Amino acid sequence: MSRTPESPLRRLRVRAQFKKAARGMKVSRRGFVLQAVSVDAPDTGIGYTVTKKTGNAPERSRIKRRLRAAAKACAGTFIPGHDYVLIGRRESLSEPFGSLVSGLETSIERIHGSRARRDSSER
Repeated sequence: MSRTPESPLRRLRVRAQFKKAARGMKVSRRGFVLQAVSVDAPDTGIGYTVTKKTGNAPERSRIKRRLRAAAKACAGTFIPGHDYVLIGRRESLSEPFGSLVSGLETSIERIHGSRARRDSSER
């Protein structure tokens, strides 16, 4: 029996983790909002949330499934030592999956690029 490799992404499950990420950096896209914060953990944490005003339960579940698949496709782009929260929007249902993945990659680069620029300007 072959084992599938474990995902390098740790799931956020505690409300305090989501609230901490909300105080971090934020990038908005058409289909989602990405929040990120630096943490002391050596791995990468990721959480997903979709509000009730987005749609009914099956639609919200579909949005979360698409976001999980996009995060899995971008797993190598996430930076260890950070927690990320993806807030789903209704537009992620109609957005092509490739566009969703490229938007997530760009968002991750934008979050860490802006932090690197800010850190270098403080020196």
